[in-house]
Amino acid sequence: MGFAALGLVTLAPLLIVVAAADPFRRRGFAMWIVDGMGLSGHSARAVQELFASPRQVISTTGLVSVVALAVFGLTFAASVQTGYEKSWGLSVGPWHRLWRQAVWLAALIAFLYVAVQTRDVLSGAFRVVAALAVGTAFFWGGQHFLLGARVPWRSLLPGAVATVVGLVGLRVVSGLVFVPLIVSSAVSYGPVGTVLMIECWLVGVGYVIFGGALLGRHFHRSASAERCNAARSKDGGPGTPA
Repeated sequence: MGFAALGLVTLAPLLIVVAAADPFRRRGFAMWIVDGMGLSGHSARAVQELFASPRQVISTTGLVSVVALAVFGLTFAASVQTGYEKSWGLSVGPWHRLWRQAVWLAALIAFLYVAVQTRDVLSGAFRVVAALAVGTAFFWGGQHFLLGARVPWRSLLPGAVATVVGLVGLRVVSGLVFVPLIVSSAVSYGPVGTVLMIECWLVGVGYVIFGGALLGRHFHRSASAERCNAARSKDGGPGTPA
């Protein structure tokens, strides 16, 4: 819930400006949401109606506003870092971890931007393979970076894979569940209903990201326990003196 709230309040405004400043295709942040949720038709139009056009965003955004949005975005990065630390049972990092949050936030924006751009460059199986590879690399490296290299690379890989698989599953669920719900909510409650559906989707994204990290830790502990049992069996069992 905290992930979804911070994502909508602190990260989304920054992404709106970034999407509006896209020098190649200024389609706006609405298309980022549409692509991420896998929307089409009436549901896509309902989301597009929520956000101002890129030209309006650029004309009303100054340098001070961009700096303020970047600072607010660090709050979201801090929440993700704290969630990863709790998932792995680690203590909170030192105060100067702020630079890690800034770098990770920039990497997140670049990751989302590339993911949207591949919609026009790649299609079909090529885009799926590229998205899976880039997504695994981002969540693998991003987790290692935010945790300050306190968890080995090998231990983080299962969690990154689980996160990407979970996001694929969430996209399927979004197409089956959120598409009709956005249409019905837009008719019944107007823009508020559409915002509520986006917030529910962000809750699902939060569950997948932190749930993937927890699954990675569980896999790491299970693998470590198996290695210990194998070593004990090789040494003659638990009853054999060292």
